[in-house]
Amino acid sequence: MSSRTHGPNILLTGTPGTGKTTLGTELGPQRTGLNYINIGDVAKEEELYDGYDAEYHCPVLDEDRVIDELEEAISNGGNVVDYHSCEFFPERWFDIVFVLRTDNSVLYKRLEERGYTGKKLSDNIECEIFQTLLDEARESYKPEIVHELQSSTPDQMEENLENIANWIDQWKASHP
Repeated sequence: MSSRTHGPNILLTGTPGTGKTTLGTELGPQRTGLNYINIGDVAKEEELYDGYDAEYHCPVLDEDRVIDELEEAISNGGNVVDYHSCEFFPERWFDIVFVLRTDNSVLYKRLEERGYTGKKLSDNIECEIFQTLLDEARESYKPEIVHELQSSTPDQMEENLENIANWIDQWKASHP
């Protein structure tokens, strides 16, 4: 997508607790020159909600309003977008999609530390076991732009950071 004036658009997706925010903030402006967009933060700042889910104890994202809010920034390029779901984003938005995956025992501990309990905890672990978000990404985007990354250990997370930063450099070199 050579029309992007500020660089590629990258989607980081995966089950909560897989390391999207850690990776996204590391890939942000200081390291790559790309803008980091955490959809949860944008939704909170702009109040882009459509109700509250009492079962999961969280607000319900208004996906249409999120799309409207971000359309201009995304069309200019140069963004790393972080969100646990991906099927509602327009396919044209992203040059590459990375689905972070984490070993279930590691993920369980991370989610417990965040205060996840009961159905919210078990549903997120099941989501990872059944690779729900990987399948969602593969169904929503061209297969050649969807990449699965293991994100269980600090070494894997550092390797992911290096590989994505290298990919960004290559993209920029081929899109002057």
